[in-house]
Amino acid sequence: MQKTISITAISSISPLGKSSDDAWESYQDNRHYISEKSFNNETALVAKIPKEAKKEIKLLRESDSKYKSLDDTVLFAIYASRNAIKQANWDGSDNFGINIGSSRGATQLFETYHKDFLEKNKAKTLSSPTTTLGNIASWVAHDLQTQGPEISHSITCSTALHAMLNGIAWINSNMCNKFLVGGSEAPLTPFTIAQMQALKIYSRDKLRDLENSFPCRALDLDKSLNSMILGEGASVACLEAGEKENALAFIKGVGYATEILEHNISISSDAQCFQKSMQMALGDLNPNKVDVVVMHAPGTIKGDLSEYKAIEKIFCDKIPALTTNKWKIGHTFGASGSLNIEFAVLMLQNQKFIDIPYLRHQETPKRIKNILVNAVGFGGNAVSILLSK
Repeated sequence: MQKTISITAISSISPLGKSSDDAWESYQDNRHYISEKSFNNETALVAKIPKEAKKEIKLLRESDSKYKSLDDTVLFAIYASRNAIKQANWDGSDNFGINIGSSRGATQLFETYHKDFLEKNKAKTLSSPTTTLGNIASWVAHDLQTQGPEISHSITCSTALHAMLNGIAWINSNMCNKFLVGGSEAPLTPFTIAQMQALKIYSRDKLRDLENSFPCRALDLDKSLNSMILGEGASVACLEAGEKENALAFIKGVGYATEILEHNISISSDAQCFQKSMQMALGDLNPNKVDVVVMHAPGTIKGDLSEYKAIEKIFCDKIPALTTNKWKIGHTFGASGSLNIEFAVLMLQNQKFIDIPYLRHQETPKRIKNILVNAVGFGGNAVSILLSK
């Protein structure tokens, strides 16, 4: 880190609600936000945005004729971005940069267009421009009327934290002094769910089990079955150079690493990529000064355990309080890292640690000053961000 970066606003739309205030209220209870959805006469467990949030997205879609053809991935990003810049008191004349990515992009539109093509052997006019990943940042820039740089990318599940790395790099280069960063994902579609099921990492729980159980057992190191569940949503953060008076949190360190893969979706048993990214993010900070780690922990047996082993290697005999939000909202792919950042910022702001109800009790930190946030994606692309109050 060449200079401290301030997070001056953060906003989200997720299964927890349509704002960060909603999210914090939802974090106070010990229930998950997972339900059942039907796909072609089959059902799967998913985490959907609530009805009130769906109404907001419907109103956004109907507010402009150009928005009617956009995928939810784009609309989620626009909705969260509008709220974020309002909080930060930015406007288009600030010419801030935008980097909002997605793992899968316009999944619903792509599947709809492809089904139509198979039936008619002809593609619809907007099938290409409305399904590109570049669609997200460019439409957000159009909506917010900024003239800064626009970047969209996919680095699978670490996409949003890579967006944060990019924003920090632009600010540190003095090419831009403000950047809107984050991720958006709307993956609750038949083909996307089927892909995860084919990997045999998806939860096999059924609706009847939901009331008295936790179908996604993220960070439960004793589970015998993979339990990943997909969720939808978006989260973005406003970054500004220096220590701003209105900062919600400060970014004090960043780290990144890529594994040499033995398999398309695997990372090493002790997640060497996370060991490197966390060590880089910590820099000169004594690991004992970290109060909380918000883990990636997707709810898979190998994914959760390898990250935990990496944490053991870095923190040795003094492991910080560990948590994750995926048991509650599912895995939102490219948006998950930014929702982790929001989760961490909310804990810093409210000085309250959010534990996981089905895990053995761990010591609650008396104060929360430093939080390390992790994300990793297919391909072993790990990112760690160190946040401070």
